[in-house]
Amino acid sequence: MKKYSIEIKWGIIFALMGLLWMVLERLAGLHDEHLDKHVIYTNFVAIPAIAIYVFGLLEKRKKDYEGSMSYWQGFKAGLIITLVVTLLTPLTQWLTLSVITPDYLTNAKNFAVESGNMQREEAEAYFTQGNYMVQSIVGAPIMGILTSAIVALFTRKSKN
Repeated sequence: MKKYSIEIKWGIIFALMGLLWMVLERLAGLHDEHLDKHVIYTNFVAIPAIAIYVFGLLEKRKKDYEGSMSYWQGFKAGLIITLVVTLLTPLTQWLTLSVITPDYLTNAKNFAVESGNMQREEAEAYFTQGNYMVQSIVGAPIMGILTSAIVALFTRKSKN
């Protein structure tokens, strides 16, 4: 476990950042009165998300690999961060939809129907806690693997 303490730490930081991001989105009104802008602004979460992977891999390189790290060592560390994030996803998704923004799914259903993007039945089926849980559990590893692959390219460093 100690061998992966850096990755576990950064996975937890990532999950906490995700929760903080949801609080900020809610406070900004992106889950109700400005829901029409949510699809644009929610993508900015990529900035702190990628930064967390960069910081995690840089710490791994410095502390565990004495300043040099191969692509594969960095990619593996990123995958472990991704595993931690994925394991925490059901909890963070539940906290988001039950505590932080319990009206989001209802608001999103209504917005989708009122804007003509979906029929009522379609929106009722799509905007459910179960569907969002599945999407996040599938999406977390996909995005984490992709992020790990790219960030490992930029954080690798050869021995001098």
